[in-house]
Amino acid sequence: MTTRPEDGTPGTTDPHAPGSAARPAFGQFDGLRVVEFAHVVAGPLAGAMLADQGADVVHVEPPGSGDAARAMGPTKDGAPLWFKVAGRNKRSVTLDLHDEPGRAVARRLVAWADVVIVTLRAGRLREWGLDWEAVHRINPRAIMLQISGYGATSSLADAPGFGKMGEARSGVVHLTGFPDGPPVHTGFSHGDAVTGLMGAYAVAAALYRRERSPDFAGEWIDLALFEPLFRLVEWQVILHDQLGRVPERSGNQLAVAPAAVINTYRSADGEWVTVTSATARSVRNVARLLGLPEEDFVTTEQQLAGRTVLDDGLRAWVARHTVEECLAGFAAAEVVASRVYTAADIAADPVYQERGDIVTVPDPDLGDVRMQAAIPHFRSRPGRVWRTGPALGADNDTVYRQWLGLDEEELRDLTERGVI
Repeated sequence: MTTRPEDGTPGTTDPHAPGSAARPAFGQFDGLRVVEFAHVVAGPLAGAMLADQGADVVHVEPPGSGDAARAMGPTKDGAPLWFKVAGRNKRSVTLDLHDEPGRAVARRLVAWADVVIVTLRAGRLREWGLDWEAVHRINPRAIMLQISGYGATSSLADAPGFGKMGEARSGVVHLTGFPDGPPVHTGFSHGDAVTGLMGAYAVAAALYRRERSPDFAGEWIDLALFEPLFRLVEWQVILHDQLGRVPERSGNQLAVAPAAVINTYRSADGEWVTVTSATARSVRNVARLLGLPEEDFVTTEQQLAGRTVLDDGLRAWVARHTVEECLAGFAAAEVVASRVYTAADIAADPVYQERGDIVTVPDPDLGDVRMQAAIPHFRSRPGRVWRTGPALGADNDTVYRQWLGLDEEELRDLTERGVI
């Protein structure tokens, strides 16, 4: 390793190595090596969180078809838009794991990596030598993140699973929707996305211990698709345990709300506004705005008893005003409220612009494209988006020849066999 004179951060003299001039050093995880045998959403999103903060992430895909995510969602001029974001900041390599020569290369990738991300079923992992015991044998200091539908230690370890199953099993879907309507899934891959985020958090926790513990001997993170959302609904288990209560759907008001005011309301010009008051003082602000006696809403008990009065009053008040009048009135009364944003609203919003939350990235197929920035923001060494999702196998040469050191004969043989 050398030091970059321009910013004093670790770098390397190899132009094709992680953190090199071919991909400038940046982020909290610069120099971290990750290989992911993971497709679609949850596992790749965990890798993307690391890649956004500078990790070199090698995304392994089957030759020919690639990751199934490449065919998901809308396209423009034949280019899959979703994968431009989902595969960003990564290296794409092709590798057929069905035959031993491909599995031999996979073992070399495991030996190279600090972190291994897998989403294959438990039986397939054992068959291909990518289960925890095999990974740990190859690379005793590796951190392995294994994401599956039901967890590697359950009786359903070999059952297939998708994020919507995880959402349903977590309790979240039962809680989402209106009392007289069906349970509702959110409008994106909620279970997969939260699992990816928690997976990245778990990897960071293991890396922290690796750096501080002289006897670190690897770590196996075993994460089921229902567990992250289950953890985040903090109150559902203790309510059932202690009160015998099963929380039910409450529309936008929440089954267990922090205060008496939370709902969405439609304005005179047809826009939707969400209003929430999580403290006693903010509820009194709502009462004052509506012209209700503040002394009737002093205590928590009074506020909860007056929920319907406040809710009906807000619905009528918002319906008499345009969305801009509503937001101005709420701001003046120190009531927290927001327009319910569409993607178009987000793209035009000045706060998103001030935060730098949307960036423009050059793409070889589409020209400049806009997408989310690397979030969260770090002040002294921020993440960045240095490339969109690459073409299938775009990094075979960099990874296999220059990072793993495969020679010309090996590469020629693997190519002729259709392994890469």
